[in-house]
Amino acid sequence: MKAIVCSIAILASALSACAQGAWQEKVKAELPLMGHRNWIVIVDSAYPLQSSAGMETIDTEQDQLVVLDYVLHAIQSSRHVRPLVHTDAELEYVPENEAPGVDRYRAELHQRLAGVPVDSIPHQALIDRLNELGKSFRVLVLKSTMTIPYTSVFVQLDCKYWSADSEARLRAKMNAAAH
Repeated sequence: MKAIVCSIAILASALSACAQGAWQEKVKAELPLMGHRNWIVIVDSAYPLQSSAGMETIDTEQDQLVVLDYVLHAIQSSRHVRPLVHTDAELEYVPENEAPGVDRYRAELHQRLAGVPVDSIPHQALIDRLNELGKSFRVLVLKSTMTIPYTSVFVQLDCKYWSADSEARLRAKMNAAAH
């Protein structure tokens, strides 16, 4: 009996490692193909499975902040994309007495996102945006074990080597040349 329990424990550990490796391998394989207008979203356990053609959801079976750390590191290590982060506007108002751990989570999230452009948008607006984007662009949704509401982190990829200011100057120059 002891051997069976030990074997099951080893198998469970191996399956957990395999699951972790699968989502990391997916990020590693897809990130070089992704560019501006693509998104990687790290979500809580209750996030809905969306069905737009360009959306893929993977259950990481990992802590959300572990997944976020991995994704941000991968993006920041890339040569072509940078993160623009959107969080749920509702998160600021979730009370600790109704969602134990939310205060600690907010502090840890703030620390991890230091130096990254971040804004807050209502959750449903972000879901609607992804649904629309998923019709034309790739959206990778990484589901975590998080059980605190409104903790999804929406990472919009943007061009690392061409800024919004550069684009605006280019368009102004083109517009001036046309007149």
